Amino acid sequence: MTAKISYAEVETGTELPPARFPVTRATLVQYAGASGDFNPIHWNERFAKTVGLPDVIAHGMFTMAEAVRVVTDWVGDPGAVVEYGVRFTRPVVVPDDDTGALIEVTAKIGAKLDDNKVRVDLTATSAGQKVLGMSRAVVQLT
Repeated sequence: MTAKISYAEVETGTELPPARFPVTRATLVQYAGASGDFNPIHWNERFAKTVGLPDVIAHGMFTMAEAVRVVTDWVGDPGAVVEYGVRFTRPVVVPDDDTGALIEVTAKIGAKLDDNKVRVDLTATSAGQKVLGMSRAVVQLT
């Protein structure tokens, strides 16, 4: 597979389609099974609160993975992402109710680089607060 977006098609400032990703306690249990990260802060409300958290929180790697989906959906090939990094600024708090939490992600082309690559700057929020900082992906375009 190759990127479905060509370097010539994009300019600095081009916005990618935004996305919203729901997160429930069930989602966290499924992610724990897939990742092997069974830390009780991700499923046990009582434990999370005893260590100073407001409630159960989503796994950082889960949050990071959901955010980059905006880029992979846009480019059409997950393999086109050649670099990706974030700073975790706030946890995604996941209440034990029918709606859970929502991760909202926007992204735009931050820079056109050499060799048909672009830097995509992402903004991820939950409950109105930024949950990832310095979230950037470098993407190889055609």
